[in-house]
Amino acid sequence: MTVRSQREPARYAKHVKSGIFRVFLRLFAGKILFHQACGWRICCSAFVLLIARSAQPATLQIQISPKVSGENLQPSSFRYQTSAGETFSITRVSYLLSDFGLQRDDGSWLEFSNSVAWMDFEQNRDSVRFSDVPAGQFRALRFNVGLNANLNHADVSKFAADHPLNPNLNGLHWSWQGGYIFLALEGLWRHSNAPTLHAPTLNTPTLDGWAYHLARDTNSTRITLATPLELTQETKVELDFDLANVLNAPCSLSFAKDGSSTHSRDGDPIAAALVRNLPGSFRVRHALQLTDADISATHPKPLYLPVNFTPYEFKLNATFPIPDLPRDNPLTQERVALGKDLFFDKKVSINDQQSCADCHLPQKGFTDGRRTARGAEGEFGPRKTMPLFNLAWKQDFFWDGRAHSLRQQVLEPIQNPIEMHQSLTNLVAKLAANHYQDLFTKAFGSPQITAEKIALALESYLLTLRSCNAKFDRVLRGEEKFTAEEQRGFELFSTEYDPRRGQFGADCFHCHGGPLFRSQAFGNNGLDETFSDRGRAKVTGKDSDAGKFAVPSLRNVALTAPYMHDGRFKTLEEVVDHYTTGLKRSATLDPNLAKHPDGGIPLTVGDKRALVAFLKTLTDNPYAQSN
Repeated sequence: MTVRSQREPARYAKHVKSGIFRVFLRLFAGKILFHQACGWRICCSAFVLLIARSAQPATLQIQISPKVSGENLQPSSFRYQTSAGETFSITRVSYLLSDFGLQRDDGSWLEFSNSVAWMDFEQNRDSVRFSDVPAGQFRALRFNVGLNANLNHADVSKFAADHPLNPNLNGLHWSWQGGYIFLALEGLWRHSNAPTLHAPTLNTPTLDGWAYHLARDTNSTRITLATPLELTQETKVELDFDLANVLNAPCSLSFAKDGSSTHSRDGDPIAAALVRNLPGSFRVRHALQLTDADISATHPKPLYLPVNFTPYEFKLNATFPIPDLPRDNPLTQERVALGKDLFFDKKVSINDQQSCADCHLPQKGFTDGRRTARGAEGEFGPRKTMPLFNLAWKQDFFWDGRAHSLRQQVLEPIQNPIEMHQSLTNLVAKLAANHYQDLFTKAFGSPQITAEKIALALESYLLTLRSCNAKFDRVLRGEEKFTAEEQRGFELFSTEYDPRRGQFGADCFHCHGGPLFRSQAFGNNGLDETFSDRGRAKVTGKDSDAGKFAVPSLRNVALTAPYMHDGRFKTLEEVVDHYTTGLKRSATLDPNLAKHPDGGIPLTVGDKRALVAFLKTLTDNPYAQSN
């Protein structure tokens, strides 16, 4: 992030002592300056050059490490205790920082206007970098945990894909309610009379969830840290963020006594305690000068871009964040057309009997209606077919997130023995014997067909599949209105369940929030006490990820039955029943579910019906008619 500061005259006063101004003054006093225009220009140019050399801008990197009582955070570990003796774990640490500044030796502040950083422990985001910072001596660093009102209520659809305030990136925006979560802390906890093991036993009734979400304009909290700092070239400041202080000092919080959740409503005592505790939770570990640091961003060049191509117009919904489209595979009409042809071509399978579209039917929200996917040779896989719309906003693919790009994802089912069972060598040969060489020439500038180009073409087509014109969207635009039942369902969907604060919603928005109605996270939603399919843990190797799967979008959910990763629920009514009476506790249950009563959130028959009615307003199926 480049910081452009105003260089006020006072800043240059210190250079008089450095000798550079003395040289200039001697030149002036000795009348060495030429009165002729050309001579004046020469001397001024030399002076400016001397100034430029003496005031090279610096780069400041701030790195923040989450700690607990001075020790490195161990996520999902039941080794921590509140002052009330409650054993707890921490599974999520995500927060926004803004309005950074440095205090000069004279007491004035160098402000980094509109500076924002997003930190997230799970995503390994722990630092922010500022370039073009005036070099000099400073004595303090400050920033806010949270945002000012202008940033907090800005139009989120305008933020670039890699901007820290892009909701699709940080997962901290409250969408229709407006504003951001400034600090999200989540985990599981045991009552003080429960066993204090580092790992809980499964299905223990004393295992609950906690979720502290600090938000609202008034709760943005200023942090000021005294630290002598000499900024020259590349400087790094390392900070510690102690979460034990956040929960205990000076205000001690007890999950049992004070509550296990907060959404920072007006007058919420937990939010007030967090605001009081935050200033003492940060400390400077040390500052150091970096040598030979090279952290400039690299931008990949487009792959196989032909001389002549037609850009594809990727249209955005006004409420959607800007997606992070691949820079090395720019969308062109030629590549999208080729990818679509490949998607609907049965030659992609070993026996020419199955295309991608046979398992991803447009009229079923790009799913197949089966409990688990059926391959070209009749075998069934272990998991349900996933829908394929709005993939431009996803970061990981498959139920367990093992693929990090669409080009990686698309080649796996082609080769999988229980899916299409096609070798890439055979596929390339089959396509080369047909009409595809001309299409590949238009898309890539050469008739050569390769597995990489097949993947790039399929990626291009899949990125264009969007769902953003459901009844819900038309209601937001003022073109339609909800029925009374749908409106009640929306209220339930977007309201937390927190009886202590008088809130009795269905709490769906925590996992299915924003205009995409999903999150980038993986979660255990209480389907099982033990796991025959370990889900995300098969990829990460972490026991703390056992039973976690990708959180799917609820858009078009009325079309994508059956539900869950294994297709166990046939109807939306069964899904709602699961979250109200069928929730099963385990060691990795999502904290936003674990904080609720055993079995789930109690809803009346009428409220369940209203919730289903609202979910049906998310149906938007433009593809069935066009294919």
